[in-house]
Amino acid sequence: MASGDIQNKYQRLAQEYAKMKSQHSVLKKAVIDEQSKVAELTESVKLKDLSIRKFEQEIDSLTFRNQQLAKRVTVLQDELDSAAVKKKNKTKGPVEPAPVVADTSVFGEDLQKKIQENERLHMQVHQETEEHRQVVASLQVRLEQLEKEAGQHQSVLDSIHLNHKALVDKLQQEKAMLEVKLQKQETDVRDSKRIADHCQQQLKRVHVDLSSRLDDSTKVIQEKVIFNDTKYQELNVLNVPTHDRKHQVKAKDLIGQALGYIGDLVSGMSNYLTYAEQRSQIFPMDSSTGEPLSPVNRRLCQYLHENASHLRPIEQSFRSFHEGLREDALTTLETATGIQDFSEKFHSFVAYMEKLLPYQLRSLEEECAVSTCSATLEARNMELHASLPKLTATLSKLDNYLSLIAAASKSSREHPRTNQAAFFTQMAAGLNQLHEVLKEISKHYNTKVSLEHQLPTATQKLKTTDECVVSSLVALVSCTGKLAPFFSSHLEFFVSRAGYRTRGVSLCRDTDGPVSSPVVTDLRDRATSYVSRLKRPCPESVPYKTAVLNRRTLLSSTESREGLAQQLTTAQEKMRGLEQEKEHWMLEAQLLQVRLEKETKRVSQLEVELRQLQAGQVVTPAPPVEATQTASPGDRKSVGSDVETSLLGKLESSIADESSESETREQLIKAHFTGRVTELTTQLQLADSKAVNFHSECRALQQRLGLAEKAKEKFQEELQTAQQKIAQLQDELTTTTSNYESQLSMMSEHLCSMNDKLTQQRDEIDALKLSNKGSKKGKGR
Repeated sequence: MASGDIQNKYQRLAQEYAKMKSQHSVLKKAVIDEQSKVAELTESVKLKDLSIRKFEQEIDSLTFRNQQLAKRVTVLQDELDSAAVKKKNKTKGPVEPAPVVADTSVFGEDLQKKIQENERLHMQVHQETEEHRQVVASLQVRLEQLEKEAGQHQSVLDSIHLNHKALVDKLQQEKAMLEVKLQKQETDVRDSKRIADHCQQQLKRVHVDLSSRLDDSTKVIQEKVIFNDTKYQELNVLNVPTHDRKHQVKAKDLIGQALGYIGDLVSGMSNYLTYAEQRSQIFPMDSSTGEPLSPVNRRLCQYLHENASHLRPIEQSFRSFHEGLREDALTTLETATGIQDFSEKFHSFVAYMEKLLPYQLRSLEEECAVSTCSATLEARNMELHASLPKLTATLSKLDNYLSLIAAASKSSREHPRTNQAAFFTQMAAGLNQLHEVLKEISKHYNTKVSLEHQLPTATQKLKTTDECVVSSLVALVSCTGKLAPFFSSHLEFFVSRAGYRTRGVSLCRDTDGPVSSPVVTDLRDRATSYVSRLKRPCPESVPYKTAVLNRRTLLSSTESREGLAQQLTTAQEKMRGLEQEKEHWMLEAQLLQVRLEKETKRVSQLEVELRQLQAGQVVTPAPPVEATQTASPGDRKSVGSDVETSLLGKLESSIADESSESETREQLIKAHFTGRVTELTTQLQLADSKAVNFHSECRALQQRLGLAEKAKEKFQEELQTAQQKIAQLQDELTTTTSNYESQLSMMSEHLCSMNDKLTQQRDEIDALKLSNKGSKKGKGR
């Protein structure tokens, strides 16, 4: 069986497996969504049942109250009629109190760096070619082994195919069961809607009844509640600001919308990088056909395969931030600590994109170097080459402003609060710039792909992969096109101050309401800073008991001092030996360096002699460097005319070399020891200065110790006085509690007596009413 057929079967199996995996994930997500919907519906039904029961109880209580009131009204009407006949001149109306009024040279150095980089790249290319040859030989051996093993894998593939068929059948059965459950849930939803409509009607009826009761209660409050500080606006601004729930609800809604946009952006970016990895494995070299990838494309595919580990934490961190929001707590930049985690995950993704950029650019350059690349296609590739760094620069800009915005929730922020508006405006500008850059990349990539598909070497696999990359870029453009206007349209809300308002704003005459006093905002800031300080972790320290024990052992035990002194002496001896070895090896290195230079000169001279021998010329051995410098012109002529082949010349040259070597060695040793002496003198001066400094510090510490002991005595005295005050306060607390308990008992007895008096008065009134009725009946007769 040919290797191409096996590869095609592998590809088909991989495609079928990918399809089934995507279907499985979609079905799993649908099941989870339906379960969540069912749970929400059951909870809503339970809440509706509870509200209905509550409304029914209220209705029953209201009907009972109405019956009592009707009876009471009839009785009072009768009394009023009887009292009107007898006492016409004694009725007076109660005086109602008035309502309360509410109130964010150089060219040369660059050229040298480029030359060094080119030398390094040439060395890498040479090494990579050697490695490539070795890899080709090993791959040929491996190919023969794989062709032998291909027959064995066919049976395994058949079994896998059967397993996949069984899995498909199982998934179809689960799909049918889910459809049945879906129909059942739809019927439940209809029933719940009908019940909700019925509850809505009942709610309207109850609302009418409660509105009348509300009017009565507001009247009672206006008549009975005397203390209200919203009458004067200059006093109202000193009230503690209350929590604006509308601001919190809007903030949570906007963060939820942003979560959807960020999820779309993350999925689009993940698709783009995944399809880019598939394309790098296909073009310009198809790895599936056995052709090896270039080192740049191999490393690029390796990095592109890691995109999910950098993209998924972004969405997860923002989702956890959204889930942590509550309606009973106000969310501001100072309290939104979840943005810090989101900023860190986004910063890691930007670093990943910066690491990916040079390999993408090198891959495009390799595509331009292919023989089938035309001039127009190369121009399109270079346009894409120029637009990719813009994407990385825009993402880093967004990362900088996002980190500044997230730093507002840290206690160690370095920017004032007035700069937050500028950070948000620059963030909006960065999102618009990201949309434009992605649009430009999509345009360049589309034109590049259209030219590549016209090439005779373009395969169907490459075309489908390019279409997937283009569709992912289009999805990114549309997502950023929604995200940027969303952020810009709500920029005013993001820049606005926290959602606080003053109590009694709705009762004031002015439409805007009074502004809180600056004292209130100052107190709020001080409270937030105090709470943030309380939340700081305690610094790591040694426990008090262990510190005392260590101090005792250091002060009392002389054995530990002797042991430390012995360890110090041994360590110093080791350091001296190591320094001597260091000096020895430094001298050896310098001598080897001198020998290396001489040997290089000799090699160059031998190369010149070898070239002359190969050219057929008479060899004129070059004399040593010192001899050529000191010889006269006549001597040089004689040296050049005669051929030196005797052993005496060689021995004389070797003796001269050894003498020059000994001289240079003496000079190096002298220079080394003079430098060592100067270094030791500087170290001695530093040690003397440190000793003086430590002596002065010890004196200062001794003085501080004396002051600390005095402060300790003072604090002990204050502690005793504080304990005495605490005892006095406890005694006062017991006396005040006993007084309050006695007062409460007296008040309760007074209320009981007042209730008794009220009952007696009611009895007397009832008796008078009965007597009045009897007298009326007697007169009528």
